[in-house]
Amino acid sequence: MDRPPHPFRIRDFRAYWFARLSTTLAQNSMVVVIGWQVYDIARRTMSTKEAAFQLGLIGVFQFVPLLALTLIVGWTADRIDRRWIARAAVLLEAGCAATLGLLAWNDATTLFHLFAVAALLGVARAFASPALSALAPNLVPRAVLPNAIALSSIAWQTGAILGPAAGGYLYAHSHWLPYAASGGLFALAFLALMVIRPVARTALDGRANPWAQMVDGLRYVRENRLVLGAISLDLFAVLLGGATAMLPIFARDVLAVGPAGLGHLRAAPAVGAAAVALFFAFRPLRYNVGVKMLCAVAVFGAATVVFGFSRWLPLSLFCLSLLGAADMFSVYVRQSLIQLYTPDEMRGRVGAVSTLFISGSNELGEAESGFLAALIGPVAAVVAGGVGAIAVTLLWARWFPELRRARTFDTPETMEERPVQEKAI
Repeated sequence: MDRPPHPFRIRDFRAYWFARLSTTLAQNSMVVVIGWQVYDIARRTMSTKEAAFQLGLIGVFQFVPLLALTLIVGWTADRIDRRWIARAAVLLEAGCAATLGLLAWNDATTLFHLFAVAALLGVARAFASPALSALAPNLVPRAVLPNAIALSSIAWQTGAILGPAAGGYLYAHSHWLPYAASGGLFALAFLALMVIRPVARTALDGRANPWAQMVDGLRYVRENRLVLGAISLDLFAVLLGGATAMLPIFARDVLAVGPAGLGHLRAAPAVGAAAVALFFAFRPLRYNVGVKMLCAVAVFGAATVVFGFSRWLPLSLFCLSLLGAADMFSVYVRQSLIQLYTPDEMRGRVGAVSTLFISGSNELGEAESGFLAALIGPVAAVVAGGVGAIAVTLLWARWFPELRRARTFDTPETMEERPVQEKAI
């Protein structure tokens, strides 16, 4: 039997991968600068805790559009050409970059402008994430989908490594330059998405009630306990353990390393994550995927605790790299299970629910961290969050035994053994 082609040998997947890399570079470059500008502007007139509260609001403004649009964007990704949804979202993000670039050029940026653009970026992500996640399985054979997911994660993590560092360095040189660079990257991503050819997909029944079809995605996630457990584990662990929202505070007031140091701190988690994704791209995980995912989330929490206590930049960077690697391990397992065991006609709606949970863990995690830091201080907030992530892992291992029983991606809830010649990771 012929072996399926490597994902990079498929032209449309290469274009998809380049678009994902470009958008991630642009997004992360913008996000690190927006966070720095919000905190820097707020600190001119506010205390550290008050400015931390403003930093937390960025997450709220990005999450609210996603929460409001979840059912609509999932149904849209299953009903409309997913390529055009992603293209429109990238154009909106390019407009956001151009707006902030012009404001920075004229030295007219305010907190209102930054929060408004954060909300628009939330709208763009709400439409782009389920469309892109549902598009990837249409571009490659099922047999190599875990490899494609790992490669897609490499693109994302590479952007997450280089984007924050580039944003910090460019902003240190000129306040408008990172936004101009992001706008150019979004334009390249749009061109890459334009060359992806039409793909075969399972169409929705046009006669069915659209609202009922939207709700079907929620029902599927609720009834599939393996998917529900994997998605909700990420939600609550990262919601509690996310330290990235506090990095501007650590860079300025705890570690005192400035904007360039903030770029290093923001890139560190992605360094660890990219290493794990690169490993899985060439040696996919085979056995005991559920237990290993639970262990990875516990390591994520422990690394967060140590980072909170650290006052030495090399140790802080190591902890951030470790928690990034652990998070990537969890993401790889979760996304593989969701994509492989969701019907194609449901992938957009299930992807929208997954995006809501992921955004809840990221954007609401940023808000939670900012608000908690306003109450008890940034260091205590990060440490408490890491402890909370460990506690969530223990609870989910008990509440969702399906996660512990997930042995392989082929048969996730079976205990059957594989041939001994296939070496497990």
